[in-house]
Amino acid sequence: MRYEINGTTLPTLEVRLNSGESVYTESGGMAWMKGNIEMKTDTKGGLMKGLGRALSGESLFMSTYTSHEEGALIVFAPEAPGKILDINLAAGQSLICQKDAFMCAQDGVDMKMHFKKKLGAGLFGGEGFILQLITGPGYAFLEIPGEVREYTLAAGEMMKVDPGHIAAFEPTVQYDISMVKGLKNMFFGGEGLFLATLTGPGKIWLQSMPLANLAAKLAKYMPVKSA
Repeated sequence: MRYEINGTTLPTLEVRLNSGESVYTESGGMAWMKGNIEMKTDTKGGLMKGLGRALSGESLFMSTYTSHEEGALIVFAPEAPGKILDINLAAGQSLICQKDAFMCAQDGVDMKMHFKKKLGAGLFGGEGFILQLITGPGYAFLEIPGEVREYTLAAGEMMKVDPGHIAAFEPTVQYDISMVKGLKNMFFGGEGLFLATLTGPGKIWLQSMPLANLAAKLAKYMPVKSA
C-alpha cells in the first residue's frame, strides 16, 4: 500500500492498493476510486462491536475496499476542515482518540470504543465516557478538525488542556479532569469549569479547533426561522 496526503485546510488521502490489499472506513467515507476494487459492507466484527463503534462516533456498518489489481486508487476526504494524521501502529500498539476521529485504516487495524475509567473524566471530559481505541498492526488515518500539535511528555510531566482540544494520546498517558480553581476563573475566565490533565510518559496530539467550538461560532450567524 502507498498513500499520499494532499491539500491543506481541506486535505484528501489518496491510497494506492496492490492486488489483495484492503482498507476499511465508515459508511460513506470514500470520496472516489478508480480500478478493480471490490466493496463489502458489514458490521465488521459483529453487531455488538458495530454498536460500540456507533457509540464512539462512527457508523454501525463499515465498508471494506479490496483491490484486485496493482495500483488501484481510492481517495478519502474528511468531514470538516482540519488535518489528516497518519499513524503506523505495530502489532498490539494502540492509540486512544476522540470520538469520530477514525477516518480509515488497513484491514489489519482494529477500531473499537474505549471507556474512560474515571467518573470525573467521563462526566466532564467534553466527549463523554466513550472514546475510540485503535490497535495495530497497520496504518490508521485520523481526521482532526483544525491544526494539530504533537508533544512527547516525559514520565510525570503534565499538560493542562481544555478537554475539547485533546485529539489523541497513547495509552501510557494518564488522563484526568480537575475543576478550575477560583470563582472568578470558573465563571469569567471563558475556559469552562474543568481542565484536563495529561500526565506522561507518552505522546499526545492536541487540536486547535474543536468541532463544537466551530459549530457554536457559526450558529451565531445562522438564520433563525420565525414562528
